[in-house]
Amino acid sequence: MTSLVASTAPAPDAPPERPRTGVPTRVLRVSRTRRGDLAPRRDHLEVPAGGPRTTVLDALTWARSHLDPTLDIRHSCYHASCGTCGMRVDGRDVLACVTRLADLPDGEVAIEPLQNQGLISDLVVDIEALYEAFDAVGMPLVRGSAVVRGAVPAPGVERLTRFEDCIECGLCVSACPIEASDAAYEGPAVLAAAWRIVEEPRDADPERAFALVDGDQGAWRCHLAFECSEACPSGALPAEGIMHLRRGLLRHRLRMAFAHLRANAHGGGATGSGGAVGSGGAAGPTGSVA
Repeated sequence: MTSLVASTAPAPDAPPERPRTGVPTRVLRVSRTRRGDLAPRRDHLEVPAGGPRTTVLDALTWARSHLDPTLDIRHSCYHASCGTCGMRVDGRDVLACVTRLADLPDGEVAIEPLQNQGLISDLVVDIEALYEAFDAVGMPLVRGSAVVRGAVPAPGVERLTRFEDCIECGLCVSACPIEASDAAYEGPAVLAAAWRIVEEPRDADPERAFALVDGDQGAWRCHLAFECSEACPSGALPAEGIMHLRRGLLRHRLRMAFAHLRANAHGGGATGSGGAVGSGGAAGPTGSVA
């Protein structure tokens, strides 16, 4: 699922344009990788710095229109809502549409694609695997507005709509140090989505979400670096969600263990084995936390 930027580009034989004389400029050091390349190259693109509100995305679209029409970037909304223009700027995972050149240190601006996701071309990464993981945990990319059963809109409100902070941009995945070392790790975006399902199940299945993330490559794999929350552009705080998810998993395991004990007790003659189950059920998650 990729949609490359569609901007007006010069004819292939037209010479590249340069910013007008007297206009302040910045140099973008852009990582470029084409299909089949063994390693990325670095292109230096001089772009007009414009005013204090000029963003990295503004600069990149100008470069594509006036300097190099083969530069691959992706964007949509221009106001930090769609999450499609994620990239690394000066070593930080950001949305290019709200990252202003004036806020960056002086000198060249280093621009690279997001990490820990398949690279398609230049600054475009493949986010289809992330969307598939959201779908698997019960939080599909496209879904209806679900409300609590029996909820009644307040006077003057026609209908209730559910809003979420996560814009599914993948910045937390790029920032996560565990993702960088373990491709099997489910990752902060998916784990935080699982917690949202558990916290507000609506029409989702919390039991299924628990089962999917309660494993060595799930909630217990996180090392609490909190880099994901630092990178999140919308305040969704995925690291905090993972911590809530762990506590929820502990309570869930204990409830299941006690339910098993009660079932054995009602069955009769299984008190001894029931005690062993209770001990294992309580100790297992505690050991996982440690």
